[in-house]
Amino acid sequence: MQGTREGAGVQVRAGVRRAGGGSPWMSACVRDGADPAVDMMNIKAFTLVSAVERELLMGDKERIKVECVECSGRNLYVGTNDCFIHHFLLEEKTLPSGTAAFTATKQLHRHLGFKKPVNELRAASALNRLLVLCDNSITLVNMLSLEPVPSGARIKGATALALNENPVSGDPFCVEVCIISVKRRTIQLFLVYEDRVQIVKEVSTPEQPLAVAVDGHFLCLALTTQYIILNYSTGLSQDLFPYCSEEKRPIVKRIGRQEFLLAGPGGLGMFATVAGISQRAPVHWAENVIGAAVCFPYVIALDDEFITVHSMLDQQQKQTLPFKEGHILQDFEGRVIVATSKGVYILVPLPLEKQIQDLLASRRVEEALVLAKGARRNIPKEKFQVMYRRILQQAGFIQFAQLQFLEAKELFRSGQLDVRELISLYPFLLPTSSSFTRSHPPLHEYADLNQLTQGDQEKMAKCKRFLMSYLNEVRSTEVANGYKEDIDTALLKLYAEADHDSLLDLLVTENFCLLTDSAAWLEKHKKYFALGLLYHYNHQDATAVQLWVNIVNGDIQDSTRSDLYEYIVDFLTYCPDRELVWTYADWVLQRSEEVGVQVFTKRPWDEQQKNSFNPDDIIDCLKKYPKALVKYLEHLVIDRRLQKEEYHTHLAVLYLEEVLQQKAATDSQGLEPTETQTKLRHLLQKSDLYRVHFVIERIQGAGLPVERAILHGKLGEHGKALHILVHELGDFSAAEDYCLWSSEGQDAPCRRHLFHTLLAMYLRAGPSAQELTVAAVDLLNRHATEFDATQVLQLLPGSWSVQLLCPFLTGAMRDSVHARRTAQVALGLARSENLIYTYNKMKLKGSAIWLSDQKLCQLCQNPFGEPVFVRYPNGGLVHTHCATNRHTTPSSPSPGTRT
Repeated sequence: MQGTREGAGVQVRAGVRRAGGGSPWMSACVRDGADPAVDMMNIKAFTLVSAVERELLMGDKERIKVECVECSGRNLYVGTNDCFIHHFLLEEKTLPSGTAAFTATKQLHRHLGFKKPVNELRAASALNRLLVLCDNSITLVNMLSLEPVPSGARIKGATALALNENPVSGDPFCVEVCIISVKRRTIQLFLVYEDRVQIVKEVSTPEQPLAVAVDGHFLCLALTTQYIILNYSTGLSQDLFPYCSEEKRPIVKRIGRQEFLLAGPGGLGMFATVAGISQRAPVHWAENVIGAAVCFPYVIALDDEFITVHSMLDQQQKQTLPFKEGHILQDFEGRVIVATSKGVYILVPLPLEKQIQDLLASRRVEEALVLAKGARRNIPKEKFQVMYRRILQQAGFIQFAQLQFLEAKELFRSGQLDVRELISLYPFLLPTSSSFTRSHPPLHEYADLNQLTQGDQEKMAKCKRFLMSYLNEVRSTEVANGYKEDIDTALLKLYAEADHDSLLDLLVTENFCLLTDSAAWLEKHKKYFALGLLYHYNHQDATAVQLWVNIVNGDIQDSTRSDLYEYIVDFLTYCPDRELVWTYADWVLQRSEEVGVQVFTKRPWDEQQKNSFNPDDIIDCLKKYPKALVKYLEHLVIDRRLQKEEYHTHLAVLYLEEVLQQKAATDSQGLEPTETQTKLRHLLQKSDLYRVHFVIERIQGAGLPVERAILHGKLGEHGKALHILVHELGDFSAAEDYCLWSSEGQDAPCRRHLFHTLLAMYLRAGPSAQELTVAAVDLLNRHATEFDATQVLQLLPGSWSVQLLCPFLTGAMRDSVHARRTAQVALGLARSENLIYTYNKMKLKGSAIWLSDQKLCQLCQNPFGEPVFVRYPNGGLVHTHCATNRHTTPSSPSPGTRT
């Protein structure tokens, strides 16, 4: 950076000032090429660089002063108070320190021939003309030679001028110029060509104009007491806001299409559109602002002592540069120039990316993001997207380091962070096989989590909980594409280390945990049950089951599941590996026969058949485990209802053996049957597949009369069965039940025969057997409908009274009457149906039927040989023998219902 002289008015000190009552800002300074200092509450957006040295401009002439400047490309023009125009060529260089420096080479200077200062310069590069305002006259000079145009064309009577940067004429060979005329309250518009000028319009204003800017048809005017927007095409005007021109210098600056920047009351920089509204919040600058310029996204203001920089994005003051005796501030195609009366300087903007990085380095995340968003308009779309994503990621790590996890998560998501950048902060979480390397340049300054938290265990735990939550959220999104193994492996390690319940949920659902890394980590943290799940997910079921068996046996310790044995049984139940099931069948049965047998009883039947789990093989295996064998046979006989004699017989024998063992152990005649005895009776009653003779031989002399009666019944020996129940047991209720269940599925005569047999047995005992007599009466009265009343009355003793048999007789009469009435109803329905058929037949006979030798039978397709036929309701005619054959052969074609 070029050095500057003290006489130029650039202070070589740092100062602190308060802008509009806001926060103090540390000023930047320039001294011997040093960069301006930046406070933590400030950013370095611009560097002040000398452009034209005092000696180069005026030599030893002390009275020469800079009045105006203009810059077009590399051409710099300076107007002085002695009516000279100086032309320089600017050359920009970048110093090794990274700062910019300018070298100005003087081309020539030209005196305009007046004795007045040069008030304003405006370049019209398309015409190669420089518009010079001097002594209320605008002269056209050549931009290179500085010679006036030969035609002598000029605009007289002008106090100020502005170029229309949004021209409306459409002529590329002219520029539109707006001037404030020396005539009171008058604005004039001209078209300026290479060698001539042409007045277009003269507009009157309500007050004397002091400053003007133009955009299209719209003039933004600073009048004596207010700012207005005036459409010179329609004459319509819009008042903006008042101000006092006697107290402060007005500023009117076009900053963009149809938008202006104005110096408002109260030290505010106000934005206004041609519609008279403000689409941006104002910036708060000093009361005595001399000039303003815009270098997006900043508004730069010049006052008596400072250059201040405000952001258009958040309206905050960003930088303060001390600058005394300055009186010119203008921007030219993005280049901002300031000048004192003795020198010209350039405000060089630092690259936006550098500014943003400085903000991030100062942990000012919100400001950095606002600035980054505002940079969108100045950077190509693709480049911006890459830059902005990186800024979001950096901001995310800053928030993460401050434990602002919600903010960090949103920034990581928005910035599409490669989540491995975050995982890599946590030691040992990334798999050893991962090829990930951190971004370069780095997104943060931390080596790992220990450095970030400075060893604070509480902070470290919070960071780990955040990573668990974040990885769990992103693992099923597009963020995880391409490195799901790294994410799931890291998540597993975090869960295992924290003893988190979600570890098991991760392993029993779809996951991409790498086996080698994950297994070592789970073993390190003694998560053996989870390790088994990991092996199972990786199709190593044998290893998984052996691990779980070791836990149950106590060889290794893991209290994750208190019901691990039952879990293993359930796992083997649905395991498709036949060899694995047989390998551990004895182990599960030895621990609990009742639970272990579920490996076979709960297995889906189609799986058993598909994997060749033959019931006979299972029965052979279970012979060493009697309780399990009974459970399995119950499963085959009762649940699966397999119709195989040997299973039914085997189960009946096992029941019988257990009943006999229980009977021998108690050595008493139990009144109530045991659970096994109840099962035995139920099986003997319901099953028709066991070998009755084989079982009855085993039961003889065993003291099981009920079971013996059931078996006699199965052999059709109902008399013997009833005799046992009536005479040996004296259990009349059981005898009645026997008649009922023995006749299930049989016809009514069979049931009636059983009840008559039981009644006859009661009655044969004679009147002296009082119990049997009462039983006979009860039997008749309870089951009246099961008897033939006529036969019963012939068997009953004449001494029995009608009152004694009243329920039986009532039931018998009711049944007889019901049967008779039902028969009458059926007869009436049959007669009605017959009458309908007769009527339909008469209707059909009433119509003529033509039969000729050309008529064919619809069934056999042969002609009729005689006038005898069958006619169907649909009109079809068939031979009588064909109709008979169709009736006896249901598969024959049917032309309709036979009449």
